[in-house]
Amino acid sequence: MNTLEKVYATPSGDIHYWITAGEPEKPWLVFLPGLTADHHLFDQQIPAFPEYNRLTWDAPGHAASRPFALNFSMDDMARYLHEILEAEGIQNPVLIGQSLGGYIAQCYLAMYPGTVSGFVSIDSAPLSRKYFSGWELALLKDTRWMYEMIPWKLLLKWGISGTSQTPYGRDLMAKTWAVYDREGYLDLTVHGYRILAEAVEARPEYRIDCPAMLLCGEKDAAGSAKSYNRRWSKIDGLPLHWLAGAGHNSNTDVPEEVNRLIGEFLKTL
Repeated sequence: MNTLEKVYATPSGDIHYWITAGEPEKPWLVFLPGLTADHHLFDQQIPAFPEYNRLTWDAPGHAASRPFALNFSMDDMARYLHEILEAEGIQNPVLIGQSLGGYIAQCYLAMYPGTVSGFVSIDSAPLSRKYFSGWELALLKDTRWMYEMIPWKLLLKWGISGTSQTPYGRDLMAKTWAVYDREGYLDLTVHGYRILAEAVEARPEYRIDCPAMLLCGEKDAAGSAKSYNRRWSKIDGLPLHWLAGAGHNSNTDVPEEVNRLIGEFLKTL
């Protein structure tokens, strides 16, 4: 499989992204990694869908897309993504977002309604204010004190074990986080949670306007991800699939099952 690395320049920094284009008639899948993760998060998904063109990125401030001024909002990230897709001539993609990537996808859907063929949420949560309590949003806006209490080596250990249930998934995150020092990691994480809270507050009653599917690991221990997905599925009527043996990065823990479910979802579009 050949992928082409490309760069999109912004006033705040360069965004690196990877495409497997070459056949314009094929539809597009756009894979969006979570907070502090990079494009390698989807290494088990990109080769699995040869009948599609595929794009993934290192989000602003992440991995290869550094240095990047942390002055962007969640809407800015969606706007950058839209500009990249326009530059590549990509229309009506399916957005597949893990954790933070799922929130970015929902911002995109809200800002550019009617332009997306489908949405797959992997261990993410809804972008609607009605799902969050006031104390949850207040905590998201100010997480630095919490992270600064934890020694760096212990923070890495807990973070790696908390994202995945498999040696492959944990090794992948260890390699991913090796590019960050303590301050860089904290700055990015704190900024990411804050802009998430701000994006949620801006959308009190947002609902997805395209076909969608929710995936969540049965052992996902990241915040209240499992609770959010139960309520999201029930209230918005979205199909939810629980992934046995998978943690927060379920697409690295049970890639075959995730790929199978994505493939079945794509057949319905």
